[in-house]
Amino acid sequence: MSAITEEHVPTASRPSDLRITDLRVANVAGVPFRSSIIRIDTNQGLSGYGEVRDQASATYALVLKSRLVGENPCNVGKIFRKIKQFGHHGRQGGGVSGVEMALTDLAGKAYGVPAYALLGGRFRDEVRCYADTPAVADPHEMGARLLERKRRGFTMLKMDVGIDLLWDVPGALIAPPGARADVTTMHPFTGIQVTAKGVDHLVSYVDIVRSVVGYDVALAADHFGHIALDSGIRIGRALEPFTLAWIEDLIPWQLTGQWRRLTEAVAVPTCTGEDIYLVEGFRPLLDADAIRIVHPDPATAGGIAETKRLGDYAQERGIPMALHLAASPIATMACVHLAAATENFLALEHHAADVAFWSDLVTGPLIRNGHITVPDTPGLGFGDLNEDLLRHHLDPRDPVFFAETTHWDAESSHDRLWS
Repeated sequence: MSAITEEHVPTASRPSDLRITDLRVANVAGVPFRSSIIRIDTNQGLSGYGEVRDQASATYALVLKSRLVGENPCNVGKIFRKIKQFGHHGRQGGGVSGVEMALTDLAGKAYGVPAYALLGGRFRDEVRCYADTPAVADPHEMGARLLERKRRGFTMLKMDVGIDLLWDVPGALIAPPGARADVTTMHPFTGIQVTAKGVDHLVSYVDIVRSVVGYDVALAADHFGHIALDSGIRIGRALEPFTLAWIEDLIPWQLTGQWRRLTEAVAVPTCTGEDIYLVEGFRPLLDADAIRIVHPDPATAGGIAETKRLGDYAQERGIPMALHLAASPIATMACVHLAAATENFLALEHHAADVAFWSDLVTGPLIRNGHITVPDTPGLGFGDLNEDLLRHHLDPRDPVFFAETTHWDAESSHDRLWS
């Protein structure tokens, strides 16, 4: 193509010649938790950004560098199939998922289109956010905090309701010695039981909160504690009068049969999925009709396109999808494009309602009236990083800011999964 012709063509880059040259991370804290921001650089000066899931190790992303360098980042699906073997459930999915976000950002920038266009277009122009609110012992204080979020325009809220509210209430719990400090024993094996008095205490708590925030706003509940199925059923039935949007993670996601029994026993939507990796990890729950709302965290589930595939799979089974997230604006904007492109989307979690500087970490779209406008700019569409502010919030345990990572260049193994 001649230079005269090319000057009339708005080329973002030369996508067929684009190659990955580097991967670096910046470790930040308080955004709202500890996260690692991924930057993937290319031979054409384009960079793409993603984010390792909150409180996960940056190593999960860095180990992928030698598998990425030399690849064309526009081949997102090909690279994802190459690296997905290095992810797993929980935080171990954070590296693969964050890299996939950065690849999608790069592909959008290379082609000059927003990320949602790479997913087939959008169903909505705005993405509804729900504001999470950590545990507060006093229900009147919790109600006041939720009401403040409602006044800021959030039309959906979430609060913690569970045994953390009951430990100091006489007669509310039956538990073996040491159970309060035990965070590693799975729910069915803790021996913790919630008594009738404990259930009544939680009912009173939610009743007071509802009386403060009203019934014109969606309200979900989370963090019930490591209790067995029977206690979860009793709590779920007792909370039915308050029309909760959902009750979340009452039992481990792996226990499909128990989830189905819980779902069949209560008239409140059941919800789980934040620690599940890849669509195949979700299939047992969805195929068994064991939950009413699927709740992946795209920073664990496999990134943007994989979570979009999950949403479509859930939609075929009549199940809506909400998105779990506790992240900086980078992963948030990845989720905005995913939400825009997924028809059965409900709401995106915003876990930083109390982080005053959160919106200033990047330039571009902000949360207004509880919603984020879907950008039309290329890639994830958040503009530029506020590097000075990010440097101010580096993780003191490992204050790396996109430092060179050549020591990861030669990391390798025989990765093939078949002989």
